[in-house]
Amino acid sequence: MDLSTKIAGIELENPVMPASGPLVGDDEKILYIARLGVGAVVTKTISTRAAQVPRPCIGATQTYAMNAELWSELPPEKWIEHILPRLKEELKVPLVVSVGYTKEDMEELIPKLDEFASAFEVSTHYVGKDLKVIEEIVKTIRERTEKPIFMKLSPHIPDPVEFAKVARDAGANGIVAINSLGPTMKIDPKKRQIVFGGKDGFVWVSGPAIKPLALAMVYKISHEVPDMDVIGVGGIKTADDVIEFLLAGAKAVQLLSSALIHGKDIYKRIVDSLPKALEKYGFSSVSEVIETELSFEVSYSPNHPKVDLSKCTFCKICEWVCPYWAIFVKPEEKTVTVLEDKCFGCGLCQTRCPVNAISGVMPIEGRWM
Repeated sequence: MDLSTKIAGIELENPVMPASGPLVGDDEKILYIARLGVGAVVTKTISTRAAQVPRPCIGATQTYAMNAELWSELPPEKWIEHILPRLKEELKVPLVVSVGYTKEDMEELIPKLDEFASAFEVSTHYVGKDLKVIEEIVKTIRERTEKPIFMKLSPHIPDPVEFAKVARDAGANGIVAINSLGPTMKIDPKKRQIVFGGKDGFVWVSGPAIKPLALAMVYKISHEVPDMDVIGVGGIKTADDVIEFLLAGAKAVQLLSSALIHGKDIYKRIVDSLPKALEKYGFSSVSEVIETELSFEVSYSPNHPKVDLSKCTFCKICEWVCPYWAIFVKPEEKTVTVLEDKCFGCGLCQTRCPVNAISGVMPIEGRWM
C-alpha cells in the first residue's frame, strides 16, 4: 500500500505528523516521535524569547484536551545551538520548524533557523485579526527563505478563506488548519475556583471534540483556495480520521491531543493501521484518497427510520432522545413503532443507536462516529 504524499513539494512517506506542542519540545522528544514512524515532525513553536508557561497547564477527558501551553519554554539559543543541529544530523524525516509570532520576530528568527528547516509553520495566535499584519509576516519570512511556508489558522481569524488567500498572495505555500479553540475555561464548583489557565484563567480546547469544525475548515479552504496545500489538524485519533481529513482536502495531517489522551504510541498505531483502513474503504493509496471528490445532495423531504429488530436491544435510547416524540419502544413486546406522521426525518435516532439497528435516515454505513 502506497502511503506517500507530498506537501509543497516535500515528499513524505506517509501523511501523519505530530502537531506543534509539548510532545515535540526538544530533540529527545522529537526523535522519539520520529521513531514511531511518522512522515514528518514539527517542532514546538520557537520565538525570540522563552515562554513562561503556567503550571498546571494540561488536562484531558476522553473527548477533548485543555491546555494553557504557550510557545517553547526554551530560549531560541537552545534550539539554534543544540537542538536543531542534533536533529539535522540524526533526523531521517522532514522537519517543519514552527515559529512565532510578529514580523520583528521573523526578521530575527528565520535567518538563524533556515538551514535546519524543511519547511516553516507559522503560528498566528498572538498577532491579531488584521490580515495586513498577516501579509507583512508572510512577506518578511519569504524574503528570508526559499523553504515552504505554512500559515496556521488560529480561532480568532474571522475569515479563514480570506486568510488563506492573503497568505498565498504574500508568498505562503499552504495552511495548517486548525489550531486549538478558545478561550475556554474549567471551573471546580466545589472549590469555587477556576482550575487552571493563563493569567485570565483561560485555556484552549483541542482533541476529538473539535474534529467536525476542523474538517469543515479544511474542506472550505482546500476547495476555495485550491492552489494552497492544506495540512489538517483537529481531533484525529484513528486511521479512519486521517482518511476523512484527506477526503476533505488535506494533503497531510497532524495530531497531538489524542496522544495526550490515549498515549504517545498512537502515532505508530495510526500509521500501522492506515493500510488496512485504506483497503477497507476501497483505496489503493493515500494519493487516491486525496484525488477523490466528495459528493453531497441536499434533500428537504424526510426519510423515516427503519429498525432491524434482530439487532435492536430495545434500550429505548432512540425513544428518549427523539425531539419529535415519533418513536416508541416496548421492550416487553420487543417492538419499535415509528409514527411517520410525526417523524421529521432528522436522523438523531440513527446516530444515537448503540448497536446500529436503525437505518434509512442518514446516508451512512455502520455506526455514526
